[in-house]
Amino acid sequence: MQTAASATGSGSASDALFRRSAEVIAGGVVSLNRKVDPGLAFVRAQGSRLWDADGREYIDYHAAFAPHLLGHNDPEVNDAVLRAMREGWSLMGTGTTPWEVRLAELLTEVVPSLQRVQLVNTGTEAVALAVRLARAWTGREDVIVMLGGYNGWSDDVARSVAPPLSEIGPRVSPGEYRFLPITAGLPRETVRRVHVVNFNDAASVQYVLGRHPVACVLTEPVLQNVGVLPPAPGYLAELRSLCDLHGALLVFDEVKTGFRSALGGYQSIAGVRPDLSVFGKAVAGGHPLAVLGGHADIMGLFDSKEASRRVLVAGTYNAHPVPVAAAIATIERLKRNGGEVHARLETLGARLQKGLEEIYRDRGLAAVVSRIGSAFATYFCDRVPADWHELAARHDFELDRRLRRALIDLGVYHFPIPTKQGSISAAHTEADIDRTLERTREALRRV
Repeated sequence: MQTAASATGSGSASDALFRRSAEVIAGGVVSLNRKVDPGLAFVRAQGSRLWDADGREYIDYHAAFAPHLLGHNDPEVNDAVLRAMREGWSLMGTGTTPWEVRLAELLTEVVPSLQRVQLVNTGTEAVALAVRLARAWTGREDVIVMLGGYNGWSDDVARSVAPPLSEIGPRVSPGEYRFLPITAGLPRETVRRVHVVNFNDAASVQYVLGRHPVACVLTEPVLQNVGVLPPAPGYLAELRSLCDLHGALLVFDEVKTGFRSALGGYQSIAGVRPDLSVFGKAVAGGHPLAVLGGHADIMGLFDSKEASRRVLVAGTYNAHPVPVAAAIATIERLKRNGGEVHARLETLGARLQKGLEEIYRDRGLAAVVSRIGSAFATYFCDRVPADWHELAARHDFELDRRLRRALIDLGVYHFPIPTKQGSISAAHTEADIDRTLERTREALRRV
C-alpha cells in the first residue's frame, strides 16, 4: 500500500503541483495556514472522503477547518446551487433580492439573539465589522480577546493564537498578557488597544474592564482553534454580567461553533445571549458566507440617521447568490425532522469518543477526549485544559504530531498540527468511525 509519505516525495503528483505553485503563488498556498507537512495536494472530495493527486483515499476529519458539516459536495446543497443558477439568480448589485431576505429570515428564526443580520463573505470580515460596530455603539476603542482564541486576521485581532510558554511567560491572573503579533505590519496604536487575557478567567476580564475603555469582549464561546476547550460552568454568564456592568458589548465569535454545535449556535447550549454574534463556515455548507447579527438597536447603526454614528458595511460580493442558496439549503436541512442531523452527529461523535477513550486506556496513555457534538480533540494529558496556558504546559505535542502523521499514512486525515480540532460530518458513517478506530490502534503501535 502506498503511504502518504511516499505520495509526497520527489516525483509524486502532489510534489509536482506544489513545485508549480511555488512559482506563481506567494508562499506556495493561497492561505498560509494551509502550509503543513505532509504537503498533500487534494484533487477531489465527496461526503466523508478526500482523494489526493496520487489517487490515495482518506477519511476526512479536517473538513477544511470545519465548514463541511454535511460533508463534501452534499448533493442537496449542490442541487440548490445549480437550481439557483438555472433560475437566473445572479449578483444584482442593487437593492435587495428574495433569496437574501429568505436567508436573513431563517437566521433570525433559528438564532434568537439575531434580531437583525448582515451578510458578508468571511469570518474575518464579520469580526472586523463587529469590532467597528461595538466601537461606534460604545464610543470606546479597546477590545478584550482570549489567549488561544482565533478571530481572523484583521489588525484588531491579529495576535498569536498559540504562543509557546517561553514567549507568554508565567500565568497572569488577574491581569493581561503581552500582545504577541501574528503578523508584521500592525499599527502600534491598534496593538495598544487590544488586551489579551486567558479564556475561563473572568477575573482578568473584570481587571481589564475596570482599567480601560473597552468597547467589546470578543470570544469564541468554545476555543476551537486549539482543539475543543469548553467554557467553565458559569463563565459565559459571568462575561455577560461583567459586560452589562461596565457598558461593553459581549461578542460571540461562533464562526466555528455556530451551526456545528447546534442550530442556534453554542449560545443556545450555554443559555447566554450576546449583543453581537458572528457565524461562518458551516452556515453555507462549505461555500463562502459569514453572518454578523445581534440586537436590532446596535445593528441599526448600519443605517443610522446620524451620519457621525453610521457604520459602513459594503461589499460587491455580499450575499452572492451561490453561497446564499447553499446557506438556505443547509439551514433548512438542519431544521428538518426535529434536528435529525445534529442528533446523528451526536451519535457518531459519542461512538468515536468512546472508542478513542478505550484505545488510550488500553495503551495506558494519559489522554482525554474533549467533544461538543461533532467537534472533538484529544489532549494527551490527564484532563481537559481550562485554557491555552494549561494546554501548553500539559499536552504532549510531539505524540500528537506523530499520531496525526501515522494516521495520514493509514488514510485518516487530521490536519497535521497538534491540538487542531477534528470535525465529523453528517456524511460519515458508523463504518467510517469504526475504521478510524481500527486505524488509530494501528497508528499508536507505529508511534
